[in-house]
Amino acid sequence: MVVHQHRRRRRRAGEAVLAVCAAVAVAALSACGAASGTGTDGGSGPGGSAKGARDDRPPGDPAAAVRGAADALTAAGSAQTRTAMEMATGGTRVTIRGEGGVDFRKRMGQLLVMLPADVKGQPEHRPITELLVPGALYMKNRGAGVPDDKWVRLDTTTLSDGNLVTGGATDPVAAAELLRGAQEVTYVGETDLAGTKVRHYRGTTDIARAAQSASPGIKGALEAAAKGFSKDSVPFDAYLDEEGRLRKVRHRFTYVKNGVIDVSSTTLLYGFGTPVTVVLPPSGDIYAGKIAE
Repeated sequence: MVVHQHRRRRRRAGEAVLAVCAAVAVAALSACGAASGTGTDGGSGPGGSAKGARDDRPPGDPAAAVRGAADALTAAGSAQTRTAMEMATGGTRVTIRGEGGVDFRKRMGQLLVMLPADVKGQPEHRPITELLVPGALYMKNRGAGVPDDKWVRLDTTTLSDGNLVTGGATDPVAAAELLRGAQEVTYVGETDLAGTKVRHYRGTTDIARAAQSASPGIKGALEAAAKGFSKDSVPFDAYLDEEGRLRKVRHRFTYVKNGVIDVSSTTLLYGFGTPVTVVLPPSGDIYAGKIAE
C-alpha cells in the first residue's frame, strides 16, 4: 500500500504543511545524512516491545473493538503519552520523539518533540513545544526563521495530512480517532506491554470512513487528510487493554516529497487520569511573519 500526496489538491495551506515538514521531519532526514533511528517496526516503539503474543481468540468482534478504542479513551478522560515518528527515504532513517499529555474529553494535548542530532552529534533544533487543540496546532521553537519566543499556529483542517505527519508526531487524539475507520482487522494475540496485559490487533483503517464518524473536534482534520492523500487505506497495529483503552498504536504512512518517504508513527498511552492542562499563547506571541523553508 502506497499513499501519495494528492498534488491536485495542494493549496496555500498545503504549502504550509510542506514548510513545517521540512523543518520538523524532512529536514531532519537531510541533516542526519545516514543516521539510524530506533525502529518502530514489529512490536517496538515507545515504552518497549510487546512480546509473547498468543493465538487465542478475543471476545467479540476485532473490528468493533478497535473502532471503539477512541470512545474508551474519552471515558478514561486523559493520559500521558510518548510518541515516535520514524521516517525513511533513500537509505536514511531517523526518529523524531515526543512526550506529553492528552485530555481526550477536551481533545487537547501538549507535546515536547525532540528532533534527532545531526551527523556531528549536535542538536539541529531545540525541542519543539506543540499544543494540540481542536482544529489547530501551535508550535514553539519551530525554527525556519521564527523567533524562539514566538509560536506558529496552523489550522489542521487545511493541512493536507490533517496533522497526521506534519508536527513530527501524530496527534494522539487523531491516532485514536483514525481507528474508527478500521477494517479487515485480525486478532494477533494477547501479549504484555510494559507490565499490562493487552490484545494485539492488526488491520487497515480508512481515513475517509474514520472522518465520517469522528468526534467533532477532530472531524475537520481527518476530512482534510482524506482529501490530501490519494489513497485512504492506512495499515495499523493496535494494542488494547482489558477495558478497551488504546495503549499503543502504530500507523504506517507513505507519501511523496522529493521522493517516497515512509513513515511509521507510534503512539503509547499510559498514566490514565493524569491531569492535563493546555494554556494557549496570547495572540501577541503568535508569529505572523514569513516562514523560511
